[in-house]
Parts: sequence; structure tokens; C-alpha cells
Amino acid sequence: MSEITGQTGLRNGATAVVNESYSFACMRCGHGWEASYEIEHHIDGEGREFVMYVADGRIVPSPLSRPSCPNCDNHVVRIMQSGRVASVRDAAHRQHQVPPAGPVEVPGGPADGTAAPKEHHHWHLSDLLHVFHRKAG
Repeated sequence: MSEITGQTGLRNGATAVVNESYSFACMRCGHGWEASYEIEHHIDGEGREFVMYVADGRIVPSPLSRPSCPNCDNHVVRIMQSGRVASVRDAAHRQHQVPPAGPVEVPGGPADGTAAPKEHHHWHLSDLLHVFHRKAG
């Protein structure tokens, strides 16, 4: 679910600080986003360990407890490995790119570039409608 990117400098009494990143997808509106967190490990006055999630310099609730969509505020959110949202966006961007203009090669055509004569086929209406006919039986 997360990618541990390493330890950063200790601060604010933390015994360790680990960076984790997640990808999120809202199951209601389809919005996708990514976020990175610093997870600060602390020890309280009674010697018990606890963690604090920090995002953009602010302490935030754990993204694993009850994430909410920033687009529609829904709580049905899928949490995934970091980079998933970016990879989907990149794939969608590549899918919508127009290929460069230029000559098109036809597989199996003559090597000199001349078009091969096509076999002429005369279509009848029955050729097109036969898929709609049921056989009696």
C-alpha cells in the first residue's frame, strides 16, 4: 500500500520519521490523487509508542483510517501503491495523442508502393440482414 522512501531528520521529539506515499481513487466520482506523508514515531509520557501523520507541514489523520475524497467528500476511497494515479494519467494521455501524419504502409501490399487490385464484391441487402434471421427449428 505504501512506498517507504527512507528516514528523514528527527524533529519535535520524534524517535524516527519515515516518508510514505499513497495513491487514492474515489469509488463514487472517480477522482484520483496522490499524497505523501511523514510518519513521525514518538513515545508518550508513559513509554507507549504512537505515530503522527504529517502532510504539508500539518498533522493530519492517518490516510488509512477514513480517507475522504477532496472532490466529492465521499469516504468510499481505494488506497493503492504510490504512482498508480500518475501511471493511469500517463496512459490516458498517450491514448489520446494523434499519431504524426505521413505515408501509411499497408501490410502485404506490393513493395513498389502501388495498390494491389481489390476483389470486387457486390453486396446484397440479404448479406447484411442474415444475422437478424432466426433459423426455424
